[in-house]
Amino acid sequence: MPFKALLLTNQPTFSARVATLLETELPAGDVLLRVSHSSLNYKDALALSNRGPVVRAWPMVPGIDAAGVVETSTHARFRPGDVLMVQGWGLGETRWGGLAQRVRLPGEWLLPVPAPFGAFEAAALGTAGYTAALCVQALLGHGLRPTDGPVLVSGASGGVGSLAVLLLARNGFAVTALSGKTTAWTYLETLGAAEVLHRDGFASPGKPLQKERFAGVVDTLGSHVLANACAQVCRGGAVAACGLAMDMDLPASVAPFILRGITLYGIDSVQTPISRRQAAWDLLARHVVPADLAGMCRTVGLTLAPLEAGHQLAGEITGRIVVDVNR
Repeated sequence: MPFKALLLTNQPTFSARVATLLETELPAGDVLLRVSHSSLNYKDALALSNRGPVVRAWPMVPGIDAAGVVETSTHARFRPGDVLMVQGWGLGETRWGGLAQRVRLPGEWLLPVPAPFGAFEAAALGTAGYTAALCVQALLGHGLRPTDGPVLVSGASGGVGSLAVLLLARNGFAVTALSGKTTAWTYLETLGAAEVLHRDGFASPGKPLQKERFAGVVDTLGSHVLANACAQVCRGGAVAACGLAMDMDLPASVAPFILRGITLYGIDSVQTPISRRQAAWDLLARHVVPADLAGMCRTVGLTLAPLEAGHQLAGEITGRIVVDVNR
């Protein structure tokens, strides 16, 4: 059966276009998912713009998220009609991903979409929400509590940052949102940020130890922002690092780690075991309702995804871009 998908090719030159493919071309797997919604993440934007070594097999259908309804299944847990979702596992990198009307996957990669969400909400949250939840779980697992002090969220107007602000605020933390977009500051306050700071104060080299300001940090940017954030974490605090939108270097000192005993948690959302994924989605289901996503998301069709990717890499996107693959 034919279906539409975004297809990336590199011969003779790079192209990203909507193509008609056949189900017989899909990779092996025991669940065929009829996708209704995907999303545009930073990694997807890199792939669609041919920036960075994201795609490692050609041709490639990008999209690290997918949500939809089971078409056929030989997996013991899932039957036709089940509403399922998937994030990561190499989708859009080494295996055809979710920016398509069909995706075939191993059943052990899939999770049921939890109430109160449907396929749209599962994609709207997607890897961004799930990663934000993993970060919050790391801070909570470290033992941080709202009485310990504020938590800094960098790249706060992006997908992961927006949802981290929301989750932390819902868990009672005073959130300091860090953003270079002054136009997004009111938006961040509506998500629950108690304070908004401009990114410029963190984007240049700083002292290895600075004034203790934050009990914890969720960092999506890396580089000098992460280094300065670590230098401002209070004794015994924790940092969850999950992104490299600024750069993947870390020009930091060991001083905060050995003189203040802070902990840096690296957050991997690609190969996380299914039990930890389930716990992250349970956290999202407890603290996020569909109405929260209304002001955070914008929906586009497949044809507009490459254009939106350019806007995302330019830092022009606030919140989340949902892709309706049938539009």
